[in-house]
Amino acid sequence: MPANSGASILKLFKRALNVTESDSERDAKTLSVGIGCRQRTSVDQITAAVQAALGAYPFAAIRTIATIESKAREPGLLEFCARHALPLRIFSRAEVAAVSGIPTPSAAAREHLGVDGVCEPCALLAAPAGRLLVPKMVRDGVTVAIASQRAAPLIHSTESN
Repeated sequence: MPANSGASILKLFKRALNVTESDSERDAKTLSVGIGCRQRTSVDQITAAVQAALGAYPFAAIRTIATIESKAREPGLLEFCARHALPLRIFSRAEVAAVSGIPTPSAAAREHLGVDGVCEPCALLAAPAGRLLVPKMVRDGVTVAIASQRAAPLIHSTESN
């Protein structure tokens, strides 16, 4: 069997179902990534933190990046979004503060920004009616949390046990 036969079969299957590549790519983008960072954090630090937080989730599944207004002009964050063609959603301190019950509040965010956290509430705000998949992860001055905009589809088997 040729090495690319799986890709060929997938293309034929999509063609048979009349699914365009853009439809499948758009449907696959369900993750909202909330990011907090120190001032002057590099794009490489942000990239490494996001990749670590994603774990087994594909990078291509990211729909949007979200942060608090005070981080909206961070060069590393802006470059990360530009490099990966990802939209950046900015939330006000009031919006972030209104998110209750975040699993890992941050004393630093409380002290410096007046909110209980940045990455978790921003990820949840960017994923309306979503749920947190990856709670706050800290790496090299970057905090990352991931929320899903919709639950992963269930695969039902028609076979009986």
